[in-house]
Amino acid sequence: MELLKTLYNTTGLSMLTWQQFIMIIIALILLYLAIKRGYEPYLLLPISFGMLLVNLPGIPKEGMMESGGLLYYLYQGVKLGIYPPLIFLAIGASTDFGPLIANPKSLLLGAAAQLGIFLAFIGAIMLGLTGREAASIGIIGGADGPTAIYLTTKLAPDLLGPIAVAAYSYMALVPIIQPPIIRLLTTKQERQIKMVQLREVGKNEKILFPIAVTIIVTLLIPSAAPLIGMLMLGNLIKESGVVGNLVEHVRGAMLYCITIVLGTTVGATANAHTFLNVTTLKILALGLFAFAFGTVGGVLFGKIMCKLSGGKVNPMIGAAGVSAVPMAARVVQKVGQEENPGNFLLMHAMGPNVAGVIGSAVAAGGLLIIFK
Repeated sequence: MELLKTLYNTTGLSMLTWQQFIMIIIALILLYLAIKRGYEPYLLLPISFGMLLVNLPGIPKEGMMESGGLLYYLYQGVKLGIYPPLIFLAIGASTDFGPLIANPKSLLLGAAAQLGIFLAFIGAIMLGLTGREAASIGIIGGADGPTAIYLTTKLAPDLLGPIAVAAYSYMALVPIIQPPIIRLLTTKQERQIKMVQLREVGKNEKILFPIAVTIIVTLLIPSAAPLIGMLMLGNLIKESGVVGNLVEHVRGAMLYCITIVLGTTVGATANAHTFLNVTTLKILALGLFAFAFGTVGGVLFGKIMCKLSGGKVNPMIGAAGVSAVPMAARVVQKVGQEENPGNFLLMHAMGPNVAGVIGSAVAAGGLLIIFK
């Protein structure tokens, strides 16, 4: 019996706390959502597995996030703000800004959809959080995971775990969260509006666009340069047409490798001590509030554009202004076709969608200027 007791005391089971048990259950639920339900699997799967790893007791400290461990060194790319801009580089190489160039007014919808960021920021301040913490929580409303991670590592690194989990969980739940809000704020007649086909955008326009955006945004908000600069560099690589092999590697192998490392290390910051507290509950609640009101802001501004255009703009495309690319645009397309099977809104929704990516990066840059 003494031998069995000694053996048991060397296992992780003897060290398992109830807090760790709860975190393991949360990690398993997130794994289920990623694998079985297909909710944002490329990021939710490594995040949840990192969360599982760090909450299993008995693992030697040098094997996890402490100095000297594998995840500790991999995490430096998050801590130093390296991985999120590289993901933006890959996103840029995968993005077609043509719909935004063809309809520049889409930029206003992308800007309106950032409403949730600032409402959640105010709400966080009212709940007693610091300005830096409130800014990091509010950026969840942009529905842009890399931006949320980038800003949080700069302003409130202790909250990285819960903020990352909240940001990517709500991004994964876009098809569930957005349709009820869209239907609540629009009439059936508005949802059935057909929009005219966008004009064809020339190659020269597509090449000049990332250069112009980089110059303008960096001059106005220098702190947004790491994200906007990498996003536009990736897009310029794609649109230039002279480095085809490079484009394929950037938006393929590089993106997926960085995503695995980023997701696993961010998930590993969500240990029981930092995750199971009242602040985390505030983050989850405010994150949902931010995301929902980002959708509200986009749709309401879409309704304004609908009125001003004499009913030519379907207000639903404003919901795509949250930068969950391309899921938010697909949601608009799906809801539109449910109302009118002949309605094709995907390309119209992609304009606000990619504008939202720019908008969330600009908002993050602005918050960095204020609180850094």
